[in-house]
Amino acid sequence: MELDWRVCSRARLSRDARFDGKFFIGVLTSRVYCRSICPAPTAKEKNVRYYPSAAAAAEAGFRPCLRCRPECSPGTPAWLGTSNTVSRALRLIDESALEDGGVEVLAERLGVGSRHLRRLFLRHLGATPSAVAQTRRLHFAKKLIDETSLPMNQVALASGFGCVRRFNAAIRKVYHRTPTHIRRLVRHTVVQPQNQYLFRLRFRPPYHWNGMLAFLAPRATPGVEVVDIGNYRRSISLHGNHGCVEVSIDEGNDALAVRVQFGDPRSLFLITERIRAMFDLSADWTDIVQSLRTDPLLARRVDSEPGLRVPGCWNGFELATRAILGQQVSVKGATTLAGRMARAFGQPFHPASGLTHLFPAPEVLAEARLASIGLPGKRAETIQALARAVCDGRISFEGIVDSEAFLARLREIPGIGKWTAQYVAMRALREPDAFPCGDLGLLHALDLNTPRELEQRAEAWRPWRAYAAMYLWNIASERCAYGSKTALSERHVTRAASRRDVSMAM
Repeated sequence: MELDWRVCSRARLSRDARFDGKFFIGVLTSRVYCRSICPAPTAKEKNVRYYPSAAAAAEAGFRPCLRCRPECSPGTPAWLGTSNTVSRALRLIDESALEDGGVEVLAERLGVGSRHLRRLFLRHLGATPSAVAQTRRLHFAKKLIDETSLPMNQVALASGFGCVRRFNAAIRKVYHRTPTHIRRLVRHTVVQPQNQYLFRLRFRPPYHWNGMLAFLAPRATPGVEVVDIGNYRRSISLHGNHGCVEVSIDEGNDALAVRVQFGDPRSLFLITERIRAMFDLSADWTDIVQSLRTDPLLARRVDSEPGLRVPGCWNGFELATRAILGQQVSVKGATTLAGRMARAFGQPFHPASGLTHLFPAPEVLAEARLASIGLPGKRAETIQALARAVCDGRISFEGIVDSEAFLARLREIPGIGKWTAQYVAMRALREPDAFPCGDLGLLHALDLNTPRELEQRAEAWRPWRAYAAMYLWNIASERCAYGSKTALSERHVTRAASRRDVSMAM
């Protein structure tokens, strides 16, 4: 990826937080690399070099700055100047794809040669896939050293090192200090209870936290999720272990404060990456807003409510099930059904106030008597068909390489139409250009009559149509609240969608 050194220089000199994580600065005199917001004295321009990723800076022989902590940056947006292949590869690396066969197996999954994949990574990120994965592993280890009281042997396992000796060697090589020495430099003011961790996950401002909670609150599954004043909580299950997370805003640091209660520290990397995706923390608002401002209606909204993100999800199967529950009923009705499902078929679990159950697993719902919770027969059949497809391996929400092929398989399940598939693409697959063009809420927000008209108007918003949808749904919801003639509910069905597909955001 080509970096404009003039833009990088201005961002470095101004310490503009909007550029945090979009590039890194290598300082020739100290041989460290920094974030654009590093508070250290500003180096002379002739003594700095700019790199598109932390891995590229590390490959060039620089070590991470202990002052600005590059491991705490929001991260390079996966789509920033990269090809679809690189974006998908980064998602798979986040899911530990390199641990099962290395770059060759990863390239095979992506349908390209390993040499070509390395070339793509070098072109767009300045480092090979292995170097990117190694840098992420080291960054997470540093984060665990600084922000937790985990013993070093558990830090080594949690950050993906096979043994403590390899972990110690890697930390000493990169940071020129031992892990114990690094921890002594940090002043821990609060010691977390056992199996509880506090992380601060950075984002690039602006971030519309209240907008995120306003979307999640009416859709929170009772017993599984809780949204109250300023924070979000939910129960989680991963690799047979159970726990919970609580997320709140830390505006002073442009970060979300994430409290994790979980028994297996080896899952902490995956948990924090899912939270990053769930709250869309890697989004780059300055790029997104350029496309949205081309539309007069959206221009007014993004100026009055900057930083609205696309909410993700903890689990793709759970989200798809929730979308099916919402077909032909209101948001409130769908939430009631989801709560009944959790109470009837979810595993009881009481880790925090208001959380009582885990969301039912596919294996449970595949054989459950869903009619007992008042679910109509057709929707019960759709949920069970989806659950069986997941159990049989025909549908997997993990390690998705080809989004279009996945959505095509999803739509083969009777009762899942185009709207539901695009909604899953928005929130579960994190596709920034996913767009349910037949949605009635979107049509009425723009006073359009047909999905074709909406699709034509939305061309100017690519590749950020999912963000446009969030703003338009807000407009539609406001009109509902004021009793407008465009008031909508999920019981309506779009002309373009299937008879049982939904028509407004769930």
